Amino acid sequence: MNLLAIETATESCSVALVHGETVVARSELAPRRHAERVLPMADELLAEAGLGKHALDAIAVGRGPGAFTGVRLAVSLAQGMAMALDLPVVTVSSLAALALEAPEDDAAILAVIDARMGEIYAASYRRDGNGGLLALDEERVCTAESLLLPPAAAWNVVGSGWATYAQALIGRLGAAPRSADGACYPQARHIATLAVSEFKAGKAQAPEHALPVYLRDKVALTLAEQGRS
Repeated sequence: MNLLAIETATESCSVALVHGETVVARSELAPRRHAERVLPMADELLAEAGLGKHALDAIAVGRGPGAFTGVRLAVSLAQGMAMALDLPVVTVSSLAALALEAPEDDAAILAVIDARMGEIYAASYRRDGNGGLLALDEERVCTAESLLLPPAAAWNVVGSGWATYAQALIGRLGAAPRSADGACYPQARHIATLAVSEFKAGKAQAPEHALPVYLRDKVALTLAEQGRS
């Protein structure tokens, strides 16, 4: 199958192309430049593969959570391309894609994105042995200090939330993680991998039903809240 994946929920802007059994990707840290970079990156991948857009079978997108503008951009682009090409869309959790950045071992995975305003986006997973993930809890937005985690003998932690709230998260984990990387971001190549499985399971949907997941409606602190912080 041929599938194009887009992920712009964080500082990282990435695009991936599944072409048969091959996955190729472009990724760069491009804060505030996602709208400028994402379509040229997609065109580059298609040109390298010798594919036209009409050869695609589906569009996949990181649906969030993450930065509001980044999530909205990715979903809007996926919807627009899919409508223009009469293709289905596969939405994938950006936290799940982030979790696949963790080492491939038996530890539980905490995917955690700095949500700003003193909060994090978080979800926990285990690898399923087939390149996918098993969710251990629900995606949520909360403070690092209030994060509740399922029991696990060992943890790997990935995401910008670790870079900002490492000490608070260690307190919630109960011990130092087996590994931790605060410089990881959700990547389109992992969106693509998870989307292929979803597509084969019949979980693609019409573009108009492909919706972003923000987890919260509030985008900024009020002046009063800023004064208290």
